[in-house]
Amino acid sequence: MPSVLGNKIKISVFGESHGAAIGCVIDGLPAGIRLDMDKIYKEMARRAPGKDKTSTTRKESDTPNLLSGVLNGTTTGAPLAMIIENTNTRSGDYGNLMTVPRPGHSDYPAYVKYQGNNDIRGGGHFSGRLTAPIVFAGAVAKQILEEKGIKIGSHISKIAGVCDDCFDKNNISSELLEQLSNASFSVINSETEAGMREAVEHARLKGNSVGGVIECAAIGLPVGIGGNIFDTVESRLSAALFGVPAVKGVQFGAGFDFADMLGSEANDGYEIKNGSVHLLSNNNGGIIGGMTSGAPIVFSVVVKPTPSISVEQQSVNLQTMENAPLIVKGRHDPCIVPRAVPVIEAVTAVVLLDLMM
Repeated sequence: MPSVLGNKIKISVFGESHGAAIGCVIDGLPAGIRLDMDKIYKEMARRAPGKDKTSTTRKESDTPNLLSGVLNGTTTGAPLAMIIENTNTRSGDYGNLMTVPRPGHSDYPAYVKYQGNNDIRGGGHFSGRLTAPIVFAGAVAKQILEEKGIKIGSHISKIAGVCDDCFDKNNISSELLEQLSNASFSVINSETEAGMREAVEHARLKGNSVGGVIECAAIGLPVGIGGNIFDTVESRLSAALFGVPAVKGVQFGAGFDFADMLGSEANDGYEIKNGSVHLLSNNNGGIIGGMTSGAPIVFSVVVKPTPSISVEQQSVNLQTMENAPLIVKGRHDPCIVPRAVPVIEAVTAVVLLDLMM
């Protein structure tokens, strides 16, 4: 079960949703990096469950406990190991899922692949809970990137058909990204929040769930980071982003809208501005030929509706090999999108730091 990301900066994620703890090991960090723990706690709180009705009622503090790699608040150059204890579990809610798998979840393929030995409680190692250590790793990566003038931020672009304003792909300020990072519900146009929350609540009251889209941006990257063929910035980011549970699509810049454009509309022209080269537009999302172009990296990910819903669904009994109805018990997010925002940023930070190394 490979759970390792990166080449020069390697992130290894471990644990299960209802196990004793979850955590990660970060290998390859340079020594002498002063970690701002308050910033790390802030990132962890953005992802933490139990804040409002858009998320699960399971409450976990998600406080990271550093085991190695940091001395007096500064990285030592040794592997940085961290754990988060699981303190609020109700494993009995998952007792029927080993024999009757959830549609849309990992239960059935994991049952076959691991001969029924996988931990089904809370989804085990397949749970979205495993994104908490990823956010920790991303918070560390963000601090290193910010020292290099690189800033990452994102917003909820859509939930259940309710749309936020889009980034101006060629003009994204550090102030806007900071504003989004400080928001409890990350949208550019504050008037869209009520409609999104209403859509989530409507689904929640019916025992259902909804999905959405997150738009992410990274600014301040130099030109020429990345490579071609199979080592492009897009391929490296996409591979990591698809490791986030519930992500089912990624597009860069104009993405699928390129299909409706002429070449003259799609191409990003150049100009000399203040003695340096600038792009006139950013349809390619800051990446050309697999390398950074100097414009902001802009991409979107689509997050599917949470598969664990209390609406009756059609499944099968794997022991009797008969059709069986399923009603999922337990505490689950009616919409995972708001809590996924810092996760997408974290994955982006880890990949970009690895590319920068």
